[in-house]
Amino acid sequence: MIETLLHTFSAQYPTYGFQKLFNLIRLKNYFFNHKRVYRIYCDLSLNLKIKPKKRLAPRTKMKLVQPEKLNHCWSLDFMSDALICGRRIRTANVIDDYNREALGILVSFSLTSKRITRWLEQLALSRGYPKRIRVDNGPENISHHFQNWAKSHGIFIQYIQPGKPAQNAYIERFNRSYREAVLDMYLFQNIPEAQKITNSWLKHYNEERPHESLNNQSPRNFINNLVQDYSSCRVG
Repeated sequence: MIETLLHTFSAQYPTYGFQKLFNLIRLKNYFFNHKRVYRIYCDLSLNLKIKPKKRLAPRTKMKLVQPEKLNHCWSLDFMSDALICGRRIRTANVIDDYNREALGILVSFSLTSKRITRWLEQLALSRGYPKRIRVDNGPENISHHFQNWAKSHGIFIQYIQPGKPAQNAYIERFNRSYREAVLDMYLFQNIPEAQKITNSWLKHYNEERPHESLNNQSPRNFINNLVQDYSSCRVG
């Protein structure tokens, strides 16, 4: 009898835990012993709830091409590391795909979608909003908050196919450089120290470090030279 009741109510109300199921049984005027019902509940493995999978919209393969202008497409990705004490930290990395310029790296213990959108807003104050942003299918990126934020600014979110990091190759290559030069090179005492070292490296990366895909120019030099060439053509 108890097994039948538990199976019936559990199937009818899959989100209910033991206490709610037990109370339902009591409301049906079955006065079984609480401990006995819980023992059978565990024997039936009803205490092992299975979380439903999030359904993602179909992800289509899109060819990775360099945008034609700044702010046409940003790439966003996340990395992880640890402090000396062992506590895990995360970083959010954003680059402009056009000239591979690193727009910023945010270091923190927790990076929720709300924290990320506030940070992206700060970047957009001086940079402007991108037309498109390329991301993977992480929980921060598929959240309703992130999607609503992008929609409110007319930003198209380009999701790569699950398990296909090569479709976000620009940021993946950047992540490798950042890990080799910073995350694997230093031991961090705290978040401010990690952020300070990161910011110093970002300045070098954007202004001095030669980039092979940019004819061995730094991202900033690449843009400056384009502006100079354009000005020369107009004068000529």
